[in-house]
Amino acid sequence: MNHPTLSPEMQTCIDQCSNCHDVCLRTATNHCLELGGEHAKPEHLKLMFDCAQICHVAADFMLRGSPRHTEICAACARICETCADDCERIGEMEECVEACRACAESCREMSAVHP
Repeated sequence: MNHPTLSPEMQTCIDQCSNCHDVCLRTATNHCLELGGEHAKPEHLKLMFDCAQICHVAADFMLRGSPRHTEICAACARICETCADDCERIGEMEECVEACRACAESCREMSAVHP
């Protein structure tokens, strides 16, 4: 069976997406729900779950070698940046902010450099 070879940049992006997925999911379901208030508002939690899901989808598209991964990575970068901004605004979510920003940067590069 012929498996697509992943470039180092694509592997890095997959790793960033997987990490962001894990951090967003863990932070939303543990940290945010425990703290309550702004952290547990529906619009914030929905954004965090959206971010986790798009990261999972982006990683999946790249792992499968889909030629449409650039479109998904572009969307992932936008959603991760929005999530990072919201987490930063609320505060006490540094790990999530860092994971989202790293993923957004990697996905932006993947969507621009690897058409």
